Amino acid sequence: MVPGPDGNNVPIRVYTPEGEGPFPVLVWMHGGGFMLGDIESYDPVCRVLAEELGCIVVSPDYRLAPEHKFPAGLRDCYAVVEWAASRTEILGGDSDKIIVGGDSAGGNLAAAVSLMARDKGGPEIDYQVLVYPTTTFSYEFADEPQGGANYFITEPDLEWSWDNYLENQIDGMSPYASPLQANDLSDLPPATVLTAELDPLQDEGVAYAERLADAGVPVKHSNYDDMVHSFFTNLSEPRVQEAWDAVAEIDAHLEDAFGEEEERELVVA
Repeated sequence: MVPGPDGNNVPIRVYTPEGEGPFPVLVWMHGGGFMLGDIESYDPVCRVLAEELGCIVVSPDYRLAPEHKFPAGLRDCYAVVEWAASRTEILGGDSDKIIVGGDSAGGNLAAAVSLMARDKGGPEIDYQVLVYPTTTFSYEFADEPQGGANYFITEPDLEWSWDNYLENQIDGMSPYASPLQANDLSDLPPATVLTAELDPLQDEGVAYAERLADAGVPVKHSNYDDMVHSFFTNLSEPRVQEAWDAVAEIDAHLEDAFGEEEERELVVA
């Protein structure tokens, strides 16, 4: 349990890879439209990330909407990042390699935590990994690609999620709710942004990567063709090879960012 921001406790689970540390510390925020998902459902994903990335993975069980609307879940995630960054030695982590990441709504939370840390002079975050993040509550990217009803999520799903997450549209304009709405994206951590072709979130993920690059933030963006939203979490049976490819890509980007001298072999088969 991590002391939360509102007198609450935030349950966490910590995954430590085999080998000798210190390891990078990755706080991974689960997806689920701000309303679904928890430590248990993301246990397989976090185990893979710890093993394949060689990171200590901290998984926060942040508060969910609609019972806990914005910014409750975000404040929980920020508290966990502060906690992890202040305890790297105890965790066996490297204080110079603090990473935040997440998929879908978790990608939104990771991007927002990076903004909050910059604005508040909070923990120094060294990298952010955003997997098909939702980056804005507005529907400026509402033109759904061909095949919409066959996707894992659709535009009505997104609208329903935002309606339950936000108290009102004014909250939606906050950069901590909609990172794409931020006026200034400079001085943020380097980023990996992954998007999927058959995903209504593709365009806003691409737009966020472009905004980061325009602000001078080092960004590596890849789009996974023929993939739907949620492909990244299909790391067990039925195995989706592109999910493992994405993990390998993230690993390579982290090695580049942190200047690893020896390349680890990834088990992707």
